[in-house]
Amino acid sequence: MNEKSIFENQENTIENLRGSKEKATDSISKLNERVADLNYFTLQGNENAMTYLENQGFESKELENYISEQIYEQNLQKGNNPLVPFEGMNGEMKINKLKFLNHKWILADFTDGSYWGEMILEYSMNENGDLNFNTIASLIYPK
Repeated sequence: MNEKSIFENQENTIENLRGSKEKATDSISKLNERVADLNYFTLQGNENAMTYLENQGFESKELENYISEQIYEQNLQKGNNPLVPFEGMNGEMKINKLKFLNHKWILADFTDGSYWGEMILEYSMNENGDLNFNTIASLIYPK
């Protein structure tokens, strides 16, 4: 009798673990789909944009890192980051976060510590390797 209850208990444990594994597998699958959706509008998730850059002689990840460094280095200048089209009201406007949308556009978040905004930057590199930026659109949130 004791062996039978031990066996049944082990069978129930195994079935519970199988159910837990199936739920975890389903959750992982759904999360992977969500990540793929979130990466759709990113440079690293856009095969066409990466191919374009490779055809221009650039490695997309290296270029993304280089451009990010160039943008963040402008935060080190005294005063506002020159890419931000707003004057700081409670300090200097600095860029906090970047998201590369593709081979031409970047979404950027900026703040002066009290006021926050976002902008879309267009970027390109000329024949000499000089980086050019153009602010396409921007907004600042009311306080």
